[in-house]
Amino acid sequence: MKYDPSSKNRPLEHSPFKALTVPRPIGWLSSVSADGVENIAPYSQWQNLTFDPPMVMFAANQYPDGRRKDTVLNAEETGWFVWNMATWDLREQVNISAQVMDAHESEFDQMDVTRRSADLSATPMIAESPFQYECKYISTHRLPGNSKVGSIDIVYASVERIHLNDDYVSEDGKIDILKAKPIARMGYFDYTVVTETFEMRVPGADGDAQAGLSGNPT
Repeated sequence: MKYDPSSKNRPLEHSPFKALTVPRPIGWLSSVSADGVENIAPYSQWQNLTFDPPMVMFAANQYPDGRRKDTVLNAEETGWFVWNMATWDLREQVNISAQVMDAHESEFDQMDVTRRSADLSATPMIAESPFQYECKYISTHRLPGNSKVGSIDIVYASVERIHLNDDYVSEDGKIDILKAKPIARMGYFDYTVVTETFEMRVPGADGDAQAGLSGNPT
């Protein structure tokens, strides 16, 4: 079978594209508008970019009417947003925050979570989430799609501070991911959760990999 996304003659009812680019980490991003309206929403087009310095990105599709997402506008206006780890225990709250709401309304008012203030900005954070990044806005790159909803804003930011719940840090100084149980986006309406890990090391490259593990340049 072959599937051409641009063709009208498709052999499958549902596009396989998002079902194959998996699992996708969730950017559960909180922000605040210049007028003080708090916002939080999950983005599955989220990723880290590099470690020296640590930088991240997320891509936000426009609404069908061409409006841009509040998270993008808030980051551009205030210069900040926060990534909160989306976990199994918080999955229902993540889903609630995905609702489309008016710009003057806050998803926080619909959720059963505790707000905690960021250190470097007025951005709210999810206290129940085990980890947060305080992200400083760098720039936005806009890519036009074939439709208004297909057009995206790609937002780049640097990670200025990382918050760690000590209960999720092991004695040897590593993150206990199995305890945190982060969730990730799959295709369709599906998600997955991290419940097991395994280790592999590239032959002869272990020494070079230490720079990435430590976060320090060589």
